[in-house]
Amino acid sequence: MKLEILHTPPPVSDTERPVPRWATRLAYALPLLLLPSCLWRLPFALHFGMGQVHEAGMPAYWVSIPYVLGLSVLSEAIAILTTGLVRGWGEVAPDWIPVIGGRRIRPMAATAPAVLGGLILTFLFTSIPIGNRRELTSYGVIDTVEYTNGAWETLATVCVTPIAVWGPLTIALAIAYYRRRTAPSPAEKL
Repeated sequence: MKLEILHTPPPVSDTERPVPRWATRLAYALPLLLLPSCLWRLPFALHFGMGQVHEAGMPAYWVSIPYVLGLSVLSEAIAILTTGLVRGWGEVAPDWIPVIGGRRIRPMAATAPAVLGGLILTFLFTSIPIGNRRELTSYGVIDTVEYTNGAWETLATVCVTPIAVWGPLTIALAIAYYRRRTAPSPAEKL
């Protein structure tokens, strides 16, 4: 009896050229990778500090609830859009979209926003700990948040750390998309 822990994904035939298996798996895993940070954010909407020590007060509920919920939904929606880099709707616009529905999408029309978004995400979420509860980021040195105990800090680290790879993974998927879409077909090579 052969035990298969990782199954092979079903073939997706809605793309012009075959998508590398790693790109498909990565595109589908990206929303799941961001889910812990989105869920970690939700208690803050209701002013539950998740063990963080806050000197300043929390904003009013009418600000915090829409902001936190909107940020979590927007993060997941953008991550789900990344699957367009490995599916047919990233090559031909769906028919229900006004004006461009049914038309081919130029490779750079999808690649440029994906790379730019990946660079912005990398800029926002990359940091290097430098000691004394401080981190070096691309926009300066910041003080990190203090926690009431180590368990809260560990939970926060586990939930929020995966978001740091969101940008580089999006860039990798965009490059794979561009290479696949612009590679010469076998007939053109002859």
